[in-house]
This record gives sequence, structure tokens and C-alpha cells, in this order.
Amino acid sequence: MDLSKYKLEDLFFTAIKAEIDSKEAYSIMAGITKNAFLRDRFMFLAGEEEKHRAFLEEEFRRQVPGKSLGLPEVSPVPMPEIKVSGENMPISELIRQAMAAEKAAQDFYINFSKYIIKANKDFALTLMYFAKMEEGHYELLKRELESAEQFEAYDDFNPGMHLGP
Repeated sequence: MDLSKYKLEDLFFTAIKAEIDSKEAYSIMAGITKNAFLRDRFMFLAGEEEKHRAFLEEEFRRQVPGKSLGLPEVSPVPMPEIKVSGENMPISELIRQAMAAEKAAQDFYINFSKYIIKANKDFALTLMYFAKMEEGHYELLKRELESAEQFEAYDDFNPGMHLGP
């Protein structure tokens, strides 16, 4: 992903918008899943995205002083979205979309880090940390996808089947 043609503020807008959109998607996913453990995972991920957003907004104010944080409706750098089309959408499909978004976020943060390294090494290192966190989110979702594919049919008929005695 070549970010050299973008302005710094556009990269911040992209990162912040992606975090906001991901938080919203994970919150919706938590609300529609019948599996209590998966709901907790989605809420955890939503919380992680919120923390990233807050940090990025603060960093934006430091690095782009005097510029308003008016986010565009469409991300300046194209990023995959998680599209929740309803409660009947298979959770495995939502997880696949979330995995693609996490992979794209990881790649974006790696390249954002390369973009900013000469101007702000500390922030570049933080972006690399974010990339590692996104990789961890991807791996968490990958494990949940395996479970979802195996147990999705059971959850349709018995939503509490893994909940204990």
C-alpha cells in the first residue's frame, strides 16, 4: 500500500474513520450474535478500536495543529468495510469481513509508520504497535471463525449450547 501520494491529515482521517467504523461494526456484531463468549470478544474488539481512535485523535491535534478533525464520509485511503446486512447474516461471513478489515488496518499502519518515521519516530513506533495489535485481532477472529463454522448450525437451534451445565 503506497501512501506517498496522501497528505498527513488524510492518513489520520483514514485511520480514525477506520477505527470508528470498526468499533461500530463490532458493537453491532456483539448485539446480533447469540453466543455469549463471541459477544464478549466483539465487545473487547470494539473497546480496542475506541482506544485507538482516541489516541489517533489526540495525536492528530498535536501533529496537524489548527486543522479541524472533520472526517470525510468516505475514507481518503480505500479500506475494506464490515457490512452488517441484518441479523440473519451468517456470523462466519461477518467474521471474514472483519478479518479482511483487520489485515488491511495492519498493512495501513505499517505503511503509515514508514510514511511518518523521519518526521516522528515515536509515533511511527506506536503505529507499528498498532499494526501488531491489528494482527492480534485478526488471529483472534481467525480462531472465532473456525468455531463459528463448526458450531454455527448448532447456535441456530440451541444458542446456549456452549454455556455450561
